[in-house]
Amino acid sequence: MHFTQAIARLPADSCGSGQTTAQLGAPDIAATGRQFLAYVDTLLRLGLKVTVLPAAPAFPDAHFVEDTAVVMPELAVITHPGAPSRQGEVDTIAPLFAGERPVVRMSRHGHLDGGDVLLVDRQFFIGLTARTDEAGIGEFAAAVEPYGYRVTAIEVSAGLHLKSIVNYVGRNTLLLTEDYRRHPAFSGFNAIVIPETESYAGNTLWINDTLITPQGYPHTLAQIEKLGMPVVQLDTSEFKKMDGGLTCLSLRF
Repeated sequence: MHFTQAIARLPADSCGSGQTTAQLGAPDIAATGRQFLAYVDTLLRLGLKVTVLPAAPAFPDAHFVEDTAVVMPELAVITHPGAPSRQGEVDTIAPLFAGERPVVRMSRHGHLDGGDVLLVDRQFFIGLTARTDEAGIGEFAAAVEPYGYRVTAIEVSAGLHLKSIVNYVGRNTLLLTEDYRRHPAFSGFNAIVIPETESYAGNTLWINDTLITPQGYPHTLAQIEKLGMPVVQLDTSEFKKMDGGLTCLSLRF
């Protein structure tokens, strides 16, 4: 996969009122803004054209824009997020793809967050979580399978989303926690297993053979450096307070 574009959204001053299971305190608004700008600057330096949407104060989680859509060369699927407070976010996302590619908008019969959707080549792995259910996965599969994609559901027992703890980092390699090391769906991949104490670093982002990883996880850093790709460390401490990470902050295509 080679990415040329990304969509991101400025964090709103209301971002501390969003959904979270973390008990790390409220994010610092100014620091959140600085970390977001460093993230966007990294995408730009990797050659992506980045569209930055205005903040959406009525939706405190809206800067975690990945949950609102899944974008492929053939189509864009606009999701139906699992958290009711986030479902209105999709209204500003769908028009961005009009005229660019076919757009499929999911119904209200199921739920799916983009953070649960991991694409490797033509294979989608989708987490069954509190935010993504079987009906949502079935509806998504019906939209993408005619284009030659395969869909496999993965039960997630810990972590908000599948990509909170499992990510593809190139070189036929998955970065994951011990619980998923021997999952049969991942048997064809090399695995880098991260310790539970560094599980947040599972949300490492692979873009055009560069790895962007959260700062402060030395064991994981040492392991991914062995892959021989450039590695960029970014401070994501304020996003972690709201269950967010590197993949959440953009839609890449």
